[in-house]
Amino acid sequence: GAVIDERSFAKNKAAIDRAEADPTCTIVAGGSYDDSVGWFVRPTVVECTDPENEVFTTEYFGPILAVHVYEDDAYDAMLTQMESVSDYALTGSVISNDRAATAYTMEKLRYAAGNFYINDKSTGAVVGQQPFGGGRASGTDDKAGAPQNLLRWTLTRAIKETLVAPTDYTYPHMG
Repeated sequence: GAVIDERSFAKNKAAIDRAEADPTCTIVAGGSYDDSVGWFVRPTVVECTDPENEVFTTEYFGPILAVHVYEDDAYDAMLTQMESVSDYALTGSVISNDRAATAYTMEKLRYAAGNFYINDKSTGAVVGQQPFGGGRASGTDDKAGAPQNLLRWTLTRAIKETLVAPTDYTYPHMG
């Protein structure tokens, strides 16, 4: 896939090179790149045994997917760790046919993503149809396309005018 510019290409290339050199990471698909004509990074899947590795905490804005495989009985611990491992909180998703597990996961990851998808890919926002925006270092959680976003561009001002001049400085409850 093409990335937007040379800087983005360099960031993605460095991430792939780091993953290749890291003994806790395995590139299971992709892993190549080419800047001979344009800036192209092959879609890359990195499996990593260290859930705190930078592949899980850095926004690359490129075709790199990091995967961590965990034991079923470690689900709660994995969610707890994942909720706060990153400074970013742009997008997340969970795929499940168990509604209780989905609800539990949504609650645990409540502040981990500005946009959260259930049984859909995490790049599902459609401009003009669904508000989109992140939290933490990914933004102020404003949702572009949402009416609430308008409030960020306004200044609330309160004005009080008394048409009958006061004759005393006290309030009735002070008597």
